Amino acid sequence: MGRKFIKKKKVEQLEIVPLDENPPLPSQRPSDEVVPKKEKWINKQRVLVFAARGISHRDRHLMRDIKTLMPHHRPESKMERSKTLAVVNEMCEMKHCNKAMLFEGRRKRDLYMWLANTAGATGPSAKFLIENIHTMAELKLTGNCLRGSRPLLSFDAKFDEVPHLKLLKELFVQTFSVPNHHPKSQPFIDHVYTFTYLDNRIWFRNFQILSEDGGLSEVGPRYVMNPVKIFDGSFTGKAIWENPDYVSPSKQRQMLKKAAKDRYVNRVEQKVQQEATRPVKAYEGIENEELFDDEDPLETAKLLALKAKKQLEQKKTPKSALTKKIKDKQMEAVKQVIEQRKARVKREKKV
Repeated sequence: MGRKFIKKKKVEQLEIVPLDENPPLPSQRPSDEVVPKKEKWINKQRVLVFAARGISHRDRHLMRDIKTLMPHHRPESKMERSKTLAVVNEMCEMKHCNKAMLFEGRRKRDLYMWLANTAGATGPSAKFLIENIHTMAELKLTGNCLRGSRPLLSFDAKFDEVPHLKLLKELFVQTFSVPNHHPKSQPFIDHVYTFTYLDNRIWFRNFQILSEDGGLSEVGPRYVMNPVKIFDGSFTGKAIWENPDYVSPSKQRQMLKKAAKDRYVNRVEQKVQQEATRPVKAYEGIENEELFDDEDPLETAKLLALKAKKQLEQKKTPKSALTKKIKDKQMEAVKQVIEQRKARVKREKKV
């Protein structure tokens, strides 16, 4: 049998078009075309929310409430006290976070909160003392909001006037605001955060929006931020602002103890002065003291009658004594008139 020869098909080769022959893109789009909407998650803010060892149960519950309100947060285990704050920048870099919120406890009493921009460790970072903490479970308020919904941020008018408050406002906006189209967020706006500046402190409240005409109902949590310092770096750098009215909680407790001690010292001094000025002799008895010695009411009545008679007799003066006193006064007046006349006569003779 002879071999069959199969003819191979020739492969058509693509022609290489030179670059100069590519048609140029239109410089302007026609006005009839609709602009495509970008439905992507563009603002990729991630906040690392964690605490250092040594916070109390109430502080831990506050941190849990803040985590529920921020779907764009990243959790982290407790930080050891032996580590420095500069390690937080490395932790944020490993977690792909560009913001950090650190809760730091002191003596199981005081709570400090750090807010920092850790993107490239450029800062700034702010330190706050948290006061008057009330968690959601503790308040039991009537307000409620959808988990993961986006909030509105309302700021006091002073946040646009005072320089350091302008910086804190921008830090709050980038930290607390939920990015649009975040995977864990809901496309609803049903609550509002209010930041009010009063008494050199920032008051945080969370309200549910009931209606479009401004009806609100508080949800919680609520706390007060007392700003301590603002640093130019992320947990590092020099302090660019410091609160002149800030007094540490330990100093306040020390002052209260000192005031209580002063009250005790004053009380002891009063006792010593009372002992020193106490009279040696007893006070003189009251009038008619002997009447209370006798238990018989008839005897006491007789004694009172006798004393009353004696007092009347002492007060009465006889007529002879009165006439004598009147005559003595008249004689003194006559003598004074005679002496005055004699003196006048002597003056006339000399003249």
